[in-house]
Amino acid sequence: MEIAIAILGVLLAYMLGSIPTAVWVGKTFYGIDVRTQGSGNAGATNTIRVLGAKAGVPVLIIDVFKGWLAVYLVSFFIADSFSDGQFIIIRIIAAVAAVLGHVFPLFAGFRGGKGIATLLGVGIALYPVAVFVVVAIFVVMLILTKYVSLSSITASISFPFLVIFLFNPGSLALIILSVFVGIFVPITHRKNISRLLSGTESKFSFKKKK
Repeated sequence: MEIAIAILGVLLAYMLGSIPTAVWVGKTFYGIDVRTQGSGNAGATNTIRVLGAKAGVPVLIIDVFKGWLAVYLVSFFIADSFSDGQFIIIRIIAAVAAVLGHVFPLFAGFRGGKGIATLLGVGIALYPVAVFVVVAIFVVMLILTKYVSLSSITASISFPFLVIFLFNPGSLALIILSVFVGIFVPITHRKNISRLLSGTESKFSFKKKK
């Protein structure tokens, strides 16, 4: 029974991750499915690119929040009889479920975003110190290059090194997850990497395209 309840918590995390914020905001307020324009990605960056900051910033905030909330709420589904190690592993599973929900959303035909904002949310929940250094790296790279994709890739690759060498969480499971993040983000940005290499990647701007 305890395991079944924990599984329900993980399923809830996936459902939260599946909330397609960009798609719903675009369709509800602008009559546009952002997946049909720009990069075709259902995320905050493409929402800003297609609809502008007024739409994209709320999408970003909600996508980050739903990642954090997914990890936070699963704690209420974990029985007191579970060990600290089991508690951490279930929270990690919930975090992965939330990100997968964003990438493959149940409520939007399993066509979502790259999961960066939701990944940031679960990062705040699981690595409350290291993640802010990663955000700083992202911001610096974005200012210098104007490429969101390159900034995301650079920040994600630096993440496991920060976790292992500077902010060791004392949990092998959390270290393994940080390495997974460093691999997962570049994989989801394969097309962006190709465009970066060919010089065709779009630079970021808060200005809505006409």
